[in-house]
Amino acid sequence: MERQHQLLSKIATNDRHGENSPYFDGWKAYDKNPFHPTDNPDGVIQMGLAENQLSADSIIDWIKKHPKASICNPEGVHMFKDIANFQDYHGLPEFRQAIAKFMGRVRGGRVTFDPDRIVMSGGATGANELIMFCLADPGDAFLVPSPYYPAFYRDLGWRTGVQIVPVDCDSSNNFQITKVALEAAYDKAQQDGINVKGLIITNPSNPLGTTLDRETLKCLLSFINEKNIHIVCDEIYAATIFSSQNFVSVSEVIEEVVDCNRDLIHIVYSLSKDMGLPGFRVGIVYSYNDAVVNCGRKMSSFGLVSSQTQYLLASMLSDEEFVEDFLAESSKRLKKRHGIFTKGLEQIGISCLESKAGLFVWMNLRHLLKEQTNDGEMALWRVIVNDVKLNVSPGSSFHCVEPGWFRVCFANMDDETLEVALKRINAFVGEQKERDTLSTKTKDMPSKTKCWKKNLRLSFSSRIFEEGIGSPIAMSPHSPLVLART
Repeated sequence: MERQHQLLSKIATNDRHGENSPYFDGWKAYDKNPFHPTDNPDGVIQMGLAENQLSADSIIDWIKKHPKASICNPEGVHMFKDIANFQDYHGLPEFRQAIAKFMGRVRGGRVTFDPDRIVMSGGATGANELIMFCLADPGDAFLVPSPYYPAFYRDLGWRTGVQIVPVDCDSSNNFQITKVALEAAYDKAQQDGINVKGLIITNPSNPLGTTLDRETLKCLLSFINEKNIHIVCDEIYAATIFSSQNFVSVSEVIEEVVDCNRDLIHIVYSLSKDMGLPGFRVGIVYSYNDAVVNCGRKMSSFGLVSSQTQYLLASMLSDEEFVEDFLAESSKRLKKRHGIFTKGLEQIGISCLESKAGLFVWMNLRHLLKEQTNDGEMALWRVIVNDVKLNVSPGSSFHCVEPGWFRVCFANMDDETLEVALKRINAFVGEQKERDTLSTKTKDMPSKTKCWKKNLRLSFSSRIFEEGIGSPIAMSPHSPLVLART
C-alpha cells in the first residue's frame, strides 16, 4: 500500500474527496440493496438524493413536440455536422443567450444577465471548483455557513487545495447567518494564520430549504466589501421556491448597495435542480469580474457542456411559453409534495424546520436520540439506514453543530414510494415510543422483535395521499450510482 502511494499523486492518495462521510455511506447501503415496489419491497429507499423528478413529464412532452431540437432525430439531423464539430469553449451563442434569459426569468424578471458573462462547466460540481481555481490558491480558505452541502469538501477543496472554514449557525434562530458568527469565524481563521479569500452561501439553502432575505444579503455584501473578500452565491435551487414569497438573488441586491465592489460578486448556477436535468451536467459560473470570466472561460475547456446538449437546451429555454408553464407547474408540484410529506411527518409527531424551497426537508429527530451527541446521532442514523431501510443524511455530515437533524429528500420518487417511506417512519417511531414506555417499567424485559416491518400496511393512514401528485411518468426510485451526487 505504501509503495502504491509513492507511485501516485497527493490528490490520488488523500481523503479530501469526502467519500468517507456518512453522507456517502448511506448511498452505498442503497446501492447494495435498492428498493423496488415489486422486485425488492424490503430494500433501502433512496431519500438522500436531491433530485427533482416531479416535472420530467413536461420536458418529455416538449421534446416529443419539437423533434428538430435534437440532432439525433430525422427532423434535426441536418444540423448534425455543424453541432458535432462545434467545440468553442465560449459555448453556442444561442445557448448562452437562452441560459441568461432563463436565469432572469427564474428570478422573476427583476434582473437581467449578460450572455457574455456566462461561463460553462460540468454541472455545479465543476462550476464550484472552477470558481475556486480562479479565486484562491492552495491553503487559502472560504467561509461557509453551516449546515452546508457535504460534497463541498470535494467540490471546493479536493483538487484546489482550498480549505473550508465553517460559520457555525444553530436552531436558536432557525440557522440564520449572523454578522456575529461571520466575524467570529473570520477572526478565528486570521488568528490561525489562514488566509480567507471569500464567503460561500447557498441560497436557497441545501440542506435547510430556507432562503436569505434582502436585508441578510445586504449584510453579507457589507461584510465582504469591508473585508475585501469574495462572495460566491450558489443559487442552483433558485426555481424550487414553492411559497408565495419571491426568491431574492444577490444579483438584485447589488443594485441597491452603494459602493458595492462587483468584482467580488460571483454566482454559481445549474439546471440540475430547477429543471431536473442533473445528467446533462450543465453548470454555470456568472461573474461580475472580467478577469474571472476570462480565466474561467479558458478553464471551462476541462468540463464543457456537450454541443448536442447546448443545442437542445437553447431551443427549449428559448420557448418562453414552455418555460413559464414549466416553472409554474414545477413549483405547484413541489409545494404539493412538500405538503404531503411534512403533513405525514406531523401526524407521526416529527417536526421539520420551516422551509419554502428545495427538494428536501430538515427533519428534527432530536427527541429520538439516546444521547444528545454526534455519537447518538450516528447510532440513530445506522438504525434508520440498516433497519428501517431509509437512506437519509445525518446532520453531522452537513457540519451541523446540533445532533439530531437529518436531511430527507422527497422529490426523487413517486407517490407510492413516498407512502412506503412514511409508513416505515411511522412504524419505527411507534416502536421507539413503545420501547421507551416499557423501559420505564422494567429494565430486565428483553428487547421486542422488530414488529414494524410486519405492520407497515396497517400503521399509517394513506388519506394524505388522496390528493397526491400522481406522477404521469414512471419515475425510478432506484436510480443507478452516479458520480456527482447532491
